[in-house]
Amino acid sequence: MPRYNRLLFFILFTSISMLSTLSRSQTVISLWSTGKIPNDLQNRSIREKIEVGNDSILRISNIVFPTLSVYLPATPSGAAVMICPGGGYSIEASGHEGVDVAKWFTSIGVTAFVLKYRLPDDRLWSNKHEVGLQDALQGLKLIRENAAKYKINPDRIGIMGFSAGGHLAASASTLWPKAKELAAFENWPSADVCKPNFSILMYPVITSGPFKHAGSFERLLGKTPSQDQLDRFSAEKQVSELTPPALLVHATDDKGVPVENSMMYYNALRQLRIPASMLLYENGGHGFGLAKKLKGSVHSWPQSCHQWLIGMGYLQ
Repeated sequence: MPRYNRLLFFILFTSISMLSTLSRSQTVISLWSTGKIPNDLQNRSIREKIEVGNDSILRISNIVFPTLSVYLPATPSGAAVMICPGGGYSIEASGHEGVDVAKWFTSIGVTAFVLKYRLPDDRLWSNKHEVGLQDALQGLKLIRENAAKYKINPDRIGIMGFSAGGHLAASASTLWPKAKELAAFENWPSADVCKPNFSILMYPVITSGPFKHAGSFERLLGKTPSQDQLDRFSAEKQVSELTPPALLVHATDDKGVPVENSMMYYNALRQLRIPASMLLYENGGHGFGLAKKLKGSVHSWPQSCHQWLIGMGYLQ
């Protein structure tokens, strides 16, 4: 190979390698580095499953060891977001509702963390309804504790969730002041360390009432939950003055999770004068992720989200 061609090949190979590296998570953090996972029944006969279906959706299930995957922008803005993929609390769609979204955030200077959270499973966990929330709060705590390392402003850390992951994000946003009531966090000096400064809720599961997504609540709480459990995990009923501002994104033709879920959470925030914005689209259905393959205005929701982050002062 002539010297010029070798040099050109080297430059091309190096460039491709760098792009490949930037597209991947640079670091994977164990949520529970001490090895003591809360509510663990120590059943190691169940193995984590990763599969891609005919619809090209990446699905992860049987999660035993929860993690945070870190995606670093070339030029950090100081903002960060933890992403909770959806999947009805039975799987996590960690591709189009996780990694793809994290890469988009890095393109606008936001440090992104994809949460692989434990799913409710009586075979693996006691009090299965607690485990996802424990992981989300622990993830926010780790991000804030490592803010300097990742060049993050600890006052600009948000949480984002899709569908059932949106329910988890809304639960963390409303229940974080009660974190110390969970056994895993009873020794924390303060719950403030796990507070999200903002939330982005994508076609979220919110209510346990008439517009509920029955499958998500059955997976989370079982077939015969008490009214207290239903109320505690009905996010619109848990909004308080300590709930952070939110951006909600939903399509009115969503046949999986009715748009009323977003509307109820939005109204609960507005009643307490907590800043809230909502992007509603006529078409889009459910599970559209970045909406790259869709036509119409829903295709532009990431740009609108970008402007919301700027307008709210989270992205400078």
